[in-house]
Amino acid sequence: QVQLVESGGGLVQAGGSLRLSCAASGGTFSSYTMGWFRQAPGKEREFVAAISWSNGRTIYADSVKGRFTTSRDNAKNTVYLQMNSLKPEDTARYYCAGRLGSSVSNNQDSYNRWGQGTQVTVSS
Repeated sequence: QVQLVESGGGLVQAGGSLRLSCAASGGTFSSYTMGWFRQAPGKEREFVAAISWSNGRTIYADSVKGRFTTSRDNAKNTVYLQMNSLKPEDTARYYCAGRLGSSVSNNQDSYNRWGQGTQVTVSS
C-alpha cells in the first residue's frame, strides 16, 4: 500500500526558508508524478508544485515561482520542496500527493495518493 509521509514543517519568520520532505513507500514510484498542495484556514486547497519522478520535469504555481523548488531523490524515494523567501501568505498545511503517470499536473483531482500534511507557519 502506497504511503506518503511529509515532514519538515514548522514556524519561520518572513524571509526565511524551510525544506519539506515527502517519503514514499509501498510502491514503485518511477512512473509517478508527485505534487505539492497547500490549504490555509478557510481556503480551498491549492496547487503549489509538481515533479515527474521519471524525467524530473517540474511545474509551479505562479505564486511560488522563483521562491520554491521541488526535487526528488530516487534512491531515497523522497521528494522535497525547498521554500525560500517565505511570506506570511505561505502559511498553510502542505500536502504531498502522488499520481500514476509521468505527465506533471496541477489538477489535484488527478492525484489519488495523499499524505497527512505538515504545517508551515510564517510569521511577519
